[in-house]
Amino acid sequence: MQTAILFVSTVLIWGTTWIAIAAEVDAAPVIVSIFYRFALAGLVMVGGLALLGRLRRPALWRFVVLQALCLFSFNFIGLYNATATIPSGLVSVVFSLASIFNAVNARLIFGDRISPQTLVAGSFGVAGLTLVFWHDLAIGLDPATLSGLAFAVAGTMCFSLGNMASRKNSLLGITPVVANSWGMGIGAAVLLAIAAIRGEALVLPQSLGYWTALVYLAVIGSVVGFTTYLMLVARIGSARAGYATVLFPIVALTLSTLFEGYEWTATAVVGVFLVIVGNIVMFARR
Repeated sequence: MQTAILFVSTVLIWGTTWIAIAAEVDAAPVIVSIFYRFALAGLVMVGGLALLGRLRRPALWRFVVLQALCLFSFNFIGLYNATATIPSGLVSVVFSLASIFNAVNARLIFGDRISPQTLVAGSFGVAGLTLVFWHDLAIGLDPATLSGLAFAVAGTMCFSLGNMASRKNSLLGITPVVANSWGMGIGAAVLLAIAAIRGEALVLPQSLGYWTALVYLAVIGSVVGFTTYLMLVARIGSARAGYATVLFPIVALTLSTLFEGYEWTATAVVGVFLVIVGNIVMFARR
């Protein structure tokens, strides 16, 4: 039951963050907004643990730093830049490959066997999202599009490697809460350095909506969302937990249907059906 709660919580939280991200678009440079997000998230986590008397220093820092680089900075830079260049639906399809990336990386790094169940479920999920976002895939392969695809793949690979770093931290006895609290601060510092190198000013938008969205992304999307997801990775493995990336866009489209008038097509309905089938395959008893 706890595993199901973690999985559903992760999907619902990350499936709703698109609303907050949309509220931040054009109000500040991308890297600055991501910096604000993880600086606030890191402060909340470190401050909260300190108040509870549970703040601990990791016994080994190397994988905490790697997790910070892969999950709390470079992956977002890649995915945000991809979204700025190619349709967000195409980015979602690429990101849905995370479960397969996780299975391959777990094989290469930890020697895990790649189960046919994972490959079949991942194939159903990717095929389903491809149908859901079919209209976004009709694009020309010009240099800008190829650049966007490269950013999307790089961002997804960073996300997957962050999963591997988190798993290593868990094996070393470093809990996701501890790794995240320090990792988000490290990620924010890296983003601040990149913003300074690029000469991007730390603008302070005047919109209340921007700051409301930022608080949601930092506290709910980052502190809660990453903690539940990485606890899921520790419990059921990175390949199965990674299937959550297939379900995020479905939640987002459901909300878009309710609040933005998104109109479903026959191919989108079939796509959602395939995503559900993939979910059943992934979590069915072998």
